[in-house]
Amino acid sequence: MKKQYKAIVLFSGGLDSQLAVCVLLKQGIHVEAIIYKSPFFDSIKGEQAAKALGINYHILDFTEEILEQIQHPAHGFGKAMNPCIDCHAQMIRVAGKKMEEWGFDFIATGEVLAQRPMSQNKQSLGVVAKCSQYGDLLVRPLCAALIEPTKPIREGWIDVDQLPAFSGRNRTPQIKLAEDFGIKEYPAPAGGCLLTEPQFANKLKDLLDHEGLDHDRNKVWLLKTGRHLRIADDVKIIVGADQSDNEWLKKMAPPEALHITCVDIPGPTTLAPPNISDEQLKIAGAICARYAKTPQNETVEVKITQNNTSHTIEVLPLSPEEILQFMVVN
Repeated sequence: MKKQYKAIVLFSGGLDSQLAVCVLLKQGIHVEAIIYKSPFFDSIKGEQAAKALGINYHILDFTEEILEQIQHPAHGFGKAMNPCIDCHAQMIRVAGKKMEEWGFDFIATGEVLAQRPMSQNKQSLGVVAKCSQYGDLLVRPLCAALIEPTKPIREGWIDVDQLPAFSGRNRTPQIKLAEDFGIKEYPAPAGGCLLTEPQFANKLKDLLDHEGLDHDRNKVWLLKTGRHLRIADDVKIIVGADQSDNEWLKKMAPPEALHITCVDIPGPTTLAPPNISDEQLKIAGAICARYAKTPQNETVEVKITQNNTSHTIEVLPLSPEEILQFMVVN
């Protein structure tokens, strides 16, 4: 009886990763998915797609690995703060260790040759494979026919002649294959990673330049939320943009953070660091008051709470023009 080989697929839930699973399943491969999550991408789409395909999946926290790549990108960044080559290599390396631990035979990804000119050209795919340390046990089923064969192809674990040969950015062939497999739900073709978004990248760069990461990972999770304003080199405040922002800020705030709110007027929650000076606190309060849409030229009472103690101060809301000078992302 022919052995049933077992593959771990790096799975985002996008069209390509779903197709990679399907073409392997078609050849009788046992497939399970690894879905990564971090402050920059979540696992929701991957979980939904894995359930729809009926495959087992494993959610792995990738936070420490991606933060290391951001701070020390051996192969540099893409257009924003995205260390795609190093990130992909590390994802494969982590999957490779799980492959060995769980008794699987090889790793697969949904990468397509030349789909992303910078990170998926033939040279970049080769660099990723080499840096992953598992290059010869890595299969890219959607373009394996177009690149150097690895062990699972060479030794006949997979019949390469039954695999598609996708290349380039035209997704029509993938969409046709998805129809053949009955795949109806898949996200639009987007990176799905906040590190590729220029505005988010600006906030991350500001954090690294002024504060670093140290051991406080909450700083990174907070980048996704609210308006970020830097009052001084070592003082940044975050102002909630809506009720969900306010709730998230309260949930993720460090224990020592100051919470600033308007006393008599509905408005945002504003977080400030404990090292903020009295003068800077007045500026933070004036910014909070402005986003509460208070009348100009009228003083507002704001409450500052830290731990279980609070006090109030009177502030004059800043004008939108005055606030602009502090914005990390305009």
